[in-house]
Amino acid sequence: MRLLPGAGLAAAVAAVATFLGGFVPALGAPLIAIVAGIAIAAWRPLPGPLGPGLGFTSKRVLQGSIVILGLNLSAREVLRSGRSSLPVLAGTLVLALAAAAVAGRLLRLRGDLNLLIGVGTAICGASAIAAADSVIDAEEADVSYAIATIFTFNVVAVLAYPSLGHALGLSQHAFGLWAGTAVNDMSSVVAATTVYGHGALSYGVVVKLTRTLAIIPICLGLAAWRHRRPAGAARSEPGPRPARAGRSLRRVFPLFILGFVAAVTLNSAGAVPASSHRGLGDLATWMITAALAAIGLSTRPRAIRAAGARPMILGAVLWFTVGVTSLALQLASGQL
Repeated sequence: MRLLPGAGLAAAVAAVATFLGGFVPALGAPLIAIVAGIAIAAWRPLPGPLGPGLGFTSKRVLQGSIVILGLNLSAREVLRSGRSSLPVLAGTLVLALAAAAVAGRLLRLRGDLNLLIGVGTAICGASAIAAADSVIDAEEADVSYAIATIFTFNVVAVLAYPSLGHALGLSQHAFGLWAGTAVNDMSSVVAATTVYGHGALSYGVVVKLTRTLAIIPICLGLAAWRHRRPAGAARSEPGPRPARAGRSLRRVFPLFILGFVAAVTLNSAGAVPASSHRGLGDLATWMITAALAAIGLSTRPRAIRAAGARPMILGAVLWFTVGVTSLALQLASGQL
């Protein structure tokens, strides 16, 4: 019952977006849903009781949609997609972290804020920020500013990437790889690729899930680095609290990936009838639309404004750098 008000509002926005998406297929229901949600949140602050349902829909429903997408994929497709994307993934990850270190220093951002924006851009948006924060114990203001920055460029990506992909003449495969390696958050990858086409969606999700696994070595590395910090380090650069670090590392791995792998395994074993694939795809699209409506409704324009110019400049630099790098690496590896 506590989740019903927020989840119901997200479902209502998703229903309207689905209806309108039938008249404007070039935009698609997911894109309309997130834009409508942002517009509603900007027009009027939503009451607090809607929060739990919106949070559940934006996270759990989205993760559930990815598991359902796995029921339409085979293990061979997933392994081939993940393996072929590794050179582009590795290149964009390394360059994003290096660019964050250089640009953040030039912009004179605090070390933790710089690190959080870099990790969020390089790996998987807010999820990576939360995982990194659970290890380094950053200040709450830095976490909020980093998430606001990442969210801003998630929205920009959803709005801009499909049009840019068509302008560049990218195939479904090339666009899925571009979105999966260059767009910050899973929700935005799903939204952009859904608008572009079913082929881009399935490939983009696999690439993004492969990229998400980088959370594990990054967080282990951060924990080891912070453990070596002097005991008297300042609050802006704290050493980890041993109990918290141990707990956080056990929470780093996204469990919905296991659900995705199980779904792919079931489909590969022939346990999912081929006749159900279309219906499952429609269900996944509906869940994606509802999740993106919830993300839009959860937007806090005031928090984005409070982040100030410098985090946004860093986010813009990294967003542009990763996007261009991904295309360049695709071209160099013959995948463009």
